[in-house]
Amino acid sequence: MTSIDLNADLGEGFGAWTLGDDDALLSVVTSANVACGFHAGDPSTMRRVCRTAAENGVAVGAQVGYRDLAGFGRRRIEYARDELRDDILYQVGALEAFCRAAGDRVRYLKPHGALYNTAAVDPVQAGAVVDAVLAWDPAMPVLCQPGSVLAVAAAEAGLTVVGEGFADRGYSADGRLVPRSAAGALVHAPGDVVERAVRMAVRGEVVAVDGTVVPCPVRSICVHGDTPGAVELARAVRAGLAGQLHVKPFV
Repeated sequence: MTSIDLNADLGEGFGAWTLGDDDALLSVVTSANVACGFHAGDPSTMRRVCRTAAENGVAVGAQVGYRDLAGFGRRRIEYARDELRDDILYQVGALEAFCRAAGDRVRYLKPHGALYNTAAVDPVQAGAVVDAVLAWDPAMPVLCQPGSVLAVAAAEAGLTVVGEGFADRGYSADGRLVPRSAAGALVHAPGDVVERAVRMAVRGEVVAVDGTVVPCPVRSICVHGDTPGAVELARAVRAGLAGQLHVKPFV
């Protein structure tokens, strides 16, 4: 692999509440996972982020989540497959409107929070994500955890699957993310975050919390926009990646 994408979750403010420095991050990352109003975000925020992303040549992806503003989409919700599919389609359509207003389009889809983690292991919710993408545009890539139930289901449906690694999150020996409520869930030291990002991008592996080396073939690295010091961290990660690979959008 000669190139790598750097993404961040953006547009996660809502009304009077702001979260992270979207404008600064959009000068660093190559792809933006934009909240679509269900777990975070609102119309004005979505329009602003889409416009700034277009101005900076940053690819916009739909960061779709549960209908859960109060819980920031980090609480698992049980859905009927069709209902979840329709909620996802609704979010993609909303973001597409603001992308079109900015002269662009939604380039890919990434689940957020509890939906991301649930679709990684649950065939029903993974199937709902796949159904939504097939209904919207079968050519639209799905950004997700390598080897997950969602990755397998999307590939079997003929969708383009883009493996994602988290430079600032801990991994278990089974390749899954450590729950945020558990020790080792977050990686704070900038040097460690950069080293993990480069290792995933170059060697396709990550060191789990127990020391196990876990395969992690990725085409995109995520740095969370709500992490304290996220902008400086993203800059450090991009510099580290750029020393090994060409940093550019995967779409």
